[in-house]
Amino acid sequence: MSITAENVKQLRERTGAGMMECKKALVETGGDLDAAAELMRKQGLAKADKKAARVAAEGVVVIERASAGAAAAMVEVNCETDFVAREQDFRAFSSAVAQLALAERPGSLEGLLAAQIGQESVDAVRRALVAKIGENIGVRRFTVLESTQHLGAYTHGSRIGALVALKGGTAELAHDLAMHVAASNPRYLSVQQVPQDVMAKEREILTEQARGEGKPPEIVAKMVEGRLRKSLGEVTLLGQPFVKDPDVTVEKLLKSAGAEVAGYVRFEVGAGIEKKQEDFVAEVMAQVKGASSPTGT
Repeated sequence: MSITAENVKQLRERTGAGMMECKKALVETGGDLDAAAELMRKQGLAKADKKAARVAAEGVVVIERASAGAAAAMVEVNCETDFVAREQDFRAFSSAVAQLALAERPGSLEGLLAAQIGQESVDAVRRALVAKIGENIGVRRFTVLESTQHLGAYTHGSRIGALVALKGGTAELAHDLAMHVAASNPRYLSVQQVPQDVMAKEREILTEQARGEGKPPEIVAKMVEGRLRKSLGEVTLLGQPFVKDPDVTVEKLLKSAGAEVAGYVRFEVGAGIEKKQEDFVAEVMAQVKGASSPTGT
């Protein structure tokens, strides 16, 4: 198959590698983006696959905290443009949904959409807002987190939100950890929570990288385990350097405070959603061509 410039661009965004390396990997894998990204990691040409970090959809993340007790609700509400994401009615609707999620504690997204805002369901209010604003609007996800002791909540602007339930420690520590989760985006709490298939795939990739450096088998094994520990530390909350003091890991910070993370949640607007890339130049040219074409005889 032919490799297009768009294919190369997408792979560069995912891997951060050079254009020629991306094109070569695509040729070798028959244009398969996932296979090409994995091949480049094995060859040491790509540090990580950034596909999961791409954010395209617009909207807001809203956190609503209980006035008494350690509980909070967090919701993500999406729209099509950042202009609407700043619109007053859209913001008011998003806040109302967060308040309702905290008050009702529905068991599913369907339950939240069926809950009442005044005399109408959330979904009915949503559809009315779509008709008024003229953009598609959706309540994408929500969570309610409770803690027997401390609950940290943090929003970065209106696009990223994080909640952390903490046993022991202080309310300030819980807030700092929520800020850390928002900034560092840990995929797992600890190494023990990393799925075996993820661990095996990472070990396979690191092994191919080490072999490519021409080291003997016994050295390769040691290199792989060392690099694996470092790699897993980067994606686990306990293994990450604390954002306010990079010389200390979150795990050491918690031990010194006699605290334990009971749970955490992070939302980022549009995470995992791939938005269609419009070719605005082609669109404008098509409009110009259409306007210059004769409309009658």
